[in-house]
Order: sequence, then structure tokens, then C-alpha cells
Amino acid sequence: MDRLRPRERTVFSGFTKLEVVEKMEKVLKESEEQTLNPDFCKRLTAGFNRSSGRAGKPAIKWTEVQSWFQDRLQECTHKVSCPPNISKDLCVVPETFPLNKPHEISQMPQGDPDLSELEFEARSSKDGAWYDVDTFLTHRFLSSGELEVRVRFVGFGAEEDEWVNVKNAVRERSLPLEHSECHKVKVGDVVLCFQERRDQAIYYDAHVMEIQRKMHDIRGCRCLFLIRYNHDNTEERVHLRRLCCRPTC
Repeated sequence: MDRLRPRERTVFSGFTKLEVVEKMEKVLKESEEQTLNPDFCKRLTAGFNRSSGRAGKPAIKWTEVQSWFQDRLQECTHKVSCPPNISKDLCVVPETFPLNKPHEISQMPQGDPDLSELEFEARSSKDGAWYDVDTFLTHRFLSSGELEVRVRFVGFGAEEDEWVNVKNAVRERSLPLEHSECHKVKVGDVVLCFQERRDQAIYYDAHVMEIQRKMHDIRGCRCLFLIRYNHDNTEERVHLRRLCCRPTC
């Protein structure tokens, strides 16, 4: 399939981690009813633009803040939950298998996870690449006893829906890395790498074979990572912006 998998759900990606995690996410939880109010967004934007953390970065527009809240509110309605026509069994997929076994759904948090706070990715059987899951539509058990779910991928219609094996092809979503987080990537790590080819640009699992640490500059991280794709054993050197780490990194 020739499809580009979106890694970020929001239209604007210029917010700092401090602005998102400590401000906007907190506001969304505590004052959801205010988040789309223009005056509220303008006040919040003014505070961001005056902060020391935004020094040297482009100023934010209040409409970008409002758009971020709109997208997050829409996401909340599409994150993993039980649609009215789907049995509750699907909603406990992560609890269906022992979580302490590494070959089961990978990297799932221990205990009783709050699925409304989790995002998932699934591997397509058509190209072997990983895509963000928008919705778990239904599920079925094979004669072997294995569980499959029918997923709809983010950014694609019903014609691209697929049945995927929960044990082997569903996991918690990989995380894009900030420039300051390059130290988290180590030789031997399994990462999700954006493979760019003439006819496609999609995400595949890969192993980090070698790292060339370099001084960061105004553009951010300049380190180079030699990775080997798991699906075809090809190698290439890439910058951090093309890598996503597993949630345990």
C-alpha cells in the first residue's frame, strides 16, 4: 500500500513538551469547557509566548492553541473504547493474555490499564509496516484460539480495514522523539523507523546498529543512527526525526 502513516495527530507541532504536558494537557483535564473559548486560548497563548521556554522559537498563534484542543477533544472520542455494537470482550484485549509474557502484546503497562489513555498501532499484513489504530471495529477467535481484531487505521477509510493478530501485530503506539531525547536511543534498541523510498514512505521496525553522536545546533539533534530494517535487512543512516521509540525507552 502506498500510504503515509501519520505520527502526530495534531495539525500544528510547534509546541514544546512543557507547554503540552504541564499546561495544555492539564488545562484539558481541569477546564475542558473553556478550551475552545477564543479569549481563553488568547490568554494561554500570550503566556506561552512570554515564557523563557519559547525563547528563540516562533511565536504561537491563538488559533493554533485552539486547534490543538479541538483535535485532542476529537481524539478522546476515537481512542480505544467500546462502541455500542461491540461486545465488552474487545475492550479487555490487553487483559486477555498474561501481561508478563514478552511474546504477548508488547510493551503493555502492568496492572489494569486505563484504555482511554492508550493509543495503539498495528502491523499491516499488506506491507508489513506499522500504522496508528483509529478504531477497533470488532474481533473474532480463530480455530487455533488466537484472537484477531479488525482495525481501522488513522487517516484511511473502510476499504483499508484489516484483520490483524492481537498477539503478533498490535501494540502500544511508538513515541516520536524530541531532539533532546537522542540519548535515549542505544545500540541494539528496536525502534520504529520512517523508511523513505521513491514509491512509498512508511514505518518499519528496525535495530540500531551504530550511533554517531554529534554536537546539536540550531536545527536540533545532528546525530546519525545506522539502522537495519527487520523486514529486509537493509541498512541506512538516519537522523533522529525519522525514529520513534518503544514506550519503555
